[in-house]
Amino acid sequence: MNQRLRAAQMNHVDMGKLRVEATSAVGRLPVDNAKVTLSYTAEPGSTLEELTTNSNGQTEEVSIAAPPLEYSMEPNQPQPYAEYTIHVEAEGYRPVNVDGMDVFSGQTALQEVKMEPLEVSEPDLKNIVIPAHTLFGDYPPKIAEDEIKPVNESGEIVLSRVVIPEYVVVHDGTPGDSTASDYYVRYRDYIKNVASSEIYATWPESTITANILAIMSFTLNRVYTEW
Repeated sequence: MNQRLRAAQMNHVDMGKLRVEATSAVGRLPVDNAKVTLSYTAEPGSTLEELTTNSNGQTEEVSIAAPPLEYSMEPNQPQPYAEYTIHVEAEGYRPVNVDGMDVFSGQTALQEVKMEPLEVSEPDLKNIVIPAHTLFGDYPPKIAEDEIKPVNESGEIVLSRVVIPEYVVVHDGTPGDSTASDYYVRYRDYIKNVASSEIYATWPESTITANILAIMSFTLNRVYTEW
């Protein structure tokens, strides 16, 4: 983070909120009494807040600095979100760092942290780095696809109607990369994660709804046509 962005985070008047939720990676049980240390991503050693999770595995909501709202409403603006880091520790669990959490003006960021019990995990620190938002980061263009594609028999069972799946298989790489891993992800979690990566939470509700419907339609098209 450059000095200009850091100064903007510290000196402007806009604020966002953050809440952390710690759950066990085994059984998804809440992790209570976990210690959460909050800092700027660029300055992990400068503690801003120290929080503790309750019996539901959640911290209280804290207000923290965020860039002005108008940055996220028009293209070609300065970075519209602040980046924060949390360090989470709990007795009997592997410690976790999450770097690069996005916090927008007037919005509450909810960060779930899945903690691995020591009996099934290594004790060393697990570091998770959230990349730059798709709308702000410098990413290569998406792979071009033909507008008209052939419909071939897949050999799989074809349903007579579209059914919303509980899980989808996510290929962690380009379509032609056979070395990339496949993951089973809950459909609802996948949609939420894509939406949070591709649109801003500060946009009007109707705009967010339209984008999420488009994401759902595109995902189901992939599932049922294998395109």
